[in-house]
Amino acid sequence: MIDSHKVKQAFPILDQIVNDEPLVYLDNAATTQKPEAVLDAVAAYYHQDNANVHRGVHTLAERATQSYEAAREKVRQFIHAKETAEILFTRGTTTGLNWVSRSFGDQYVKEGDEIVISYMEHHSNIIPWQQLAKRKKATLKYIQLTPEGTLDMADAKKQITEKTAIVSIAHVSNVLGVINPIAELTALAHANQAVMVVDGAQAVPHMTVDVQALDCDFYAFSGHKMCGPTGTGVLYGKRTWLEQMEPVEFGGEMIDFVHLQDSTWKELPWKFEAGTPNIAGAIGLGAAVDYLQEIGLDAIHQHEAEIVAYVLPKLQAIEGLTIYGPKEAAKRTGVIAFNIEGIHPHDVATALDMEGIAVRAGHHCAQPLLQYLQVPATARASFYLYNTREDADRLVDAIKLTKEFFQYGTDTLR
Repeated sequence: MIDSHKVKQAFPILDQIVNDEPLVYLDNAATTQKPEAVLDAVAAYYHQDNANVHRGVHTLAERATQSYEAAREKVRQFIHAKETAEILFTRGTTTGLNWVSRSFGDQYVKEGDEIVISYMEHHSNIIPWQQLAKRKKATLKYIQLTPEGTLDMADAKKQITEKTAIVSIAHVSNVLGVINPIAELTALAHANQAVMVVDGAQAVPHMTVDVQALDCDFYAFSGHKMCGPTGTGVLYGKRTWLEQMEPVEFGGEMIDFVHLQDSTWKELPWKFEAGTPNIAGAIGLGAAVDYLQEIGLDAIHQHEAEIVAYVLPKLQAIEGLTIYGPKEAAKRTGVIAFNIEGIHPHDVATALDMEGIAVRAGHHCAQPLLQYLQVPATARASFYLYNTREDADRLVDAIKLTKEFFQYGTDTLR
């Protein structure tokens, strides 16, 4: 069991006053805060070891390289990949998915093939496939959702056929909070000789992920959503595919030998990592992995489940408040998207901010999903390991005050 009050003390940014109120940070689906251990690791690199990696023979370069590659091994263990050669450092989930689209997609997708995604995808898992479909004259198809917002697996079996080349699905929705059955989808894709790509941005920070057990071909996620630095991420790919794929970016670091008219590439994973990498970011990501593993991903998942089970009935009891996604707490993560009748989500978010509560409002980079739900925008509260029941109560009370203010115009908001 997580002592979230104690955990919160490890995050210095959370100890502040916003609009005369103690900060309650509930925008974790957008980005998470960073514990002292991560901040210290990044600072230590710049204070003591700042040097470029891989090619230097001096002491600082060797120390930097050792820390950088140690972070890769930590990530490998974290997602249970078979070998570090399958772990590519990226700028985030978006970069990883674009690499797969550009490299694997351009190489293997042909005219008439089909690419299958779902209506709940983040734009980062839509636009690369739209562009690939246009380049290759392929067809982009969407899996329907059930009335409660889960993936319609009956429709998935209709959409994924022998024409399917790629299936790309979010492990967890950043709006609906649902956990998708990736292993089942992977088996369905492979049965039709298709490749399975997973957007793991909202899953890796919140639950144990085993890419070998899932048997997916590619899995992308971001460091900043799991207590790591911004501008960091990982693309996992099975060696059999990565060895056949061409790099997307070219330059220093990723070459074996450069001739006048041609060049050869380094072995995996470095052939995909052109230029000076985000060394400090990778080291910070490694520190974030250490921090999360010390607490335990199963414990984090359980903590979020308990928070959601506590707050969901309280939110559902507020008249005029609509929650999107499963109504049962056991079927969702700590992401709760909602609307209040008669109040624009941006006004809701602004009012909550006046109470010191940070939530997000808008389309959450999921416009096709919101069109599917027939709403222009929602407010979204998202919980993480440092959030408490008191934070949940503050959210509920502030929503009630917001509703009262817009309904009656009473001066209840600061």
